[in-house]
Amino acid sequence: MFGNIVAKVRGWLYKLGLIKGIKKISDKKEIPINEESYKHIDMWKALYSGHYDDWHNIKYHTIEGQKSRKMASLNMAKVISQEMAALIFNEKCSINISDDALSENIKNVLDENNFIKEFQRYLEYTFALGGMVIKVYWDEGIKLSYVTADCFIPIAWDNKHITEGVFVNEISKGDKKYTLLEWHLVEGKEYVIKNELYESKNQEDLGIKVSLSTLYPDLEEEVRIENLSKPTFVYFKSNTANNLDLSSPLGISIYANALGTLKSLDIAFDSFQREFVLGKKRIIVPTSAIKTVIDPQTGMSHRYFDSTDEVYEAMKFDDGAQNIQDISVELRVEEHTAAINALLNYVSMQVGFSAGAFSFDGQGVKTATEVVSENSKTFRTKQSHETIIEDGIRDLVDIIIEIAALYDEFESTDDYEVTVTFDDSIAEDQTAEINKQVTLVMNGLTTKKLAIMKIHGVSEEEAKKIVEEIQNENKMVMPENVDFFGMNNKQQNTKPGDEG
Repeated sequence: MFGNIVAKVRGWLYKLGLIKGIKKISDKKEIPINEESYKHIDMWKALYSGHYDDWHNIKYHTIEGQKSRKMASLNMAKVISQEMAALIFNEKCSINISDDALSENIKNVLDENNFIKEFQRYLEYTFALGGMVIKVYWDEGIKLSYVTADCFIPIAWDNKHITEGVFVNEISKGDKKYTLLEWHLVEGKEYVIKNELYESKNQEDLGIKVSLSTLYPDLEEEVRIENLSKPTFVYFKSNTANNLDLSSPLGISIYANALGTLKSLDIAFDSFQREFVLGKKRIIVPTSAIKTVIDPQTGMSHRYFDSTDEVYEAMKFDDGAQNIQDISVELRVEEHTAAINALLNYVSMQVGFSAGAFSFDGQGVKTATEVVSENSKTFRTKQSHETIIEDGIRDLVDIIIEIAALYDEFESTDDYEVTVTFDDSIAEDQTAEINKQVTLVMNGLTTKKLAIMKIHGVSEEEAKKIVEEIQNENKMVMPENVDFFGMNNKQQNTKPGDEG
């Protein structure tokens, strides 16, 4: 009761201007926010959505005064982010845990949270905005919350991780804007989660602090957890050095250093589209072909050329100056297409793709579908991003296991190993890979188990099962038959343990 009265009084004083609300989040002294970083994120987000006001809102002058139009866009920011995310993580990727029981429990948690699809979607946002966060929490089960880069502010970090941060969630209700700040802090040996709610009638201000019960009656103001080895969130970012703020733990968009090229691409594409508008057929007609009509309402006379007329009276002149003349200009389609493709090759290189990864055929941007060489820039970039993403997934699994132990969701152990198998099919010639593995096995340079893991992209346990099935099948075939790896059955040693 007393708290509600205080909140009402504070709201009344705020309206009278006797107390001031917080203008913006960065005004809170506890948050070491670099506003420039979030201005960059806002710009990357606008480009990802396909429209950035500073680029795409064009003003021009005519005899009727100033007018405006929207520049056409190829939206390459979206294309680049989407292609990179799909290249790195998809349904063919798998998370493998050495402990079978633990592996099954983690798989259930990830499946219940639709992890594979959601992670690919938010990985695309990561490449576009520079980062994203996955937060693990308990709500009648282990839940995963996915947060974009513009809704998270780091507070403390070390060489490996962001250790403390604030999650920002804005909600509009009526004429008021509410902002929930969820603080994740480390105080001694305790992990502390604090919740604060702010109310404002101005969309630009954070406003004044109000009771959580205003919107979240069941949300606790503070939760303290002991014996956690790491934060309950993981910050994912692209493996691209932040050259905009060298001291920041935040990542940058994969197209952060290609903005000039992206703008040039949109200018070229806009010019390509306007070529068909400005280059449409135009003619000069003699005065005798112009008709004059009177507007019955205004009494004003209007002169026009009737393009539907099919028959004209021949006039005799000394020269042909009074004939209808075609002054249409030649469309520069090939020149525009060549310019756009040159820019696409350049932007591909800037963001980590090989030249030729994207092409323009006059109808839209096409993505190369041929096999990517392991020595190509695309493949090296893919592997670079996978390194940092795999580390993040390992941390995520560790957090899930700790939260599960905290709430007795399932039994855990410290003796486990996490590996992530990424989809390399787009970057490999499958036939060549099979032939290579067969040759290695025949020459005793690798084991059947490792060859099967490489060819099929399966875990070690699954590979062992496949080897056992092959051995059982080979026991039933004739001696002269050759097995899967080109080895004669008589020469095989099927003793236990030979598969690995």
